[in-house]
Amino acid sequence: MDQHITIEIFGHPFTFKADRNISKAKEVAAYLEEEVGKVERRLSAESVSINKRAILILAALNIANEYFELKENQTVLLEMMAQKTTGLLDSLNTVAS
Repeated sequence: MDQHITIEIFGHPFTFKADRNISKAKEVAAYLEEEVGKVERRLSAESVSINKRAILILAALNIANEYFELKENQTVLLEMMAQKTTGLLDSLNTVAS
């Protein structure tokens, strides 16, 4: 069942459909609102006048950067786990021999 989620950015509502997990869609929408707010507050604190499209792009870049960092960390973690698993299997095979 499709449900609609509405978020507000720069005082304008944006509505989109959430196909399955409504709570996750709401969480993602809230995260986007939060990131846009952070960029807007940071720039206003620096007295930088910047248009709303640029704020959205900067927020998207921040989110993308965070995603790539998490993806890289996951890759490193999986590699470490594979190495440790191989080491443990080697140790077990040595003991069993």
